[in-house]
Amino acid sequence: MAYRPSTTKGFARTASLLQGRIRRASESRGFAQARLLTHWAEIAGADIAAIARPVEISYGRGGMGATLTILTTGAQAPLLEMQKDALRERVNAVYGYNAVQRVRITQTAATGFAEGRVAFDHAPKAKPADPAPEIVERARQTAGDVRDDGLRAALERLATNVISKVEGRK
Repeated sequence: MAYRPSTTKGFARTASLLQGRIRRASESRGFAQARLLTHWAEIAGADIAAIARPVEISYGRGGMGATLTILTTGAQAPLLEMQKDALRERVNAVYGYNAVQRVRITQTAATGFAEGRVAFDHAPKAKPADPAPEIVERARQTAGDVRDDGLRAALERLATNVISKVEGRK
């Protein structure tokens, strides 16, 4: 076999560095396949993923057959109950064998400690408040000598942000 020089120049991919830590964290909750958590919407389907999240995989004393625990709200539990067999088949397809024998549904209130549905999605960015009129006017004066309309508008937005931050620190 011919020698092939490394293309990474001594660097390692982030995925390979974190793979062991991610595996240990997911295995501590019973997830031998971290893919079940990270690709839940693809595995369960968009309709189930919108109303339920995997919580834990627990193994019985004999070690045969695991139980997948799913979190959902009380109103969605009957709908999920009817889809348990299909969901179990989809999850077992990820494992490649009949690893999950039972699907257990746990319910929580629509409001409360966990807000009913555990969201793994990123929180939406908060819309910044409108700046005070005097700040907008100062920014307009700062960029007033620029002739290009697009450039002047961009400079006014930049000046508004800078002045707002400086005023906020005082």
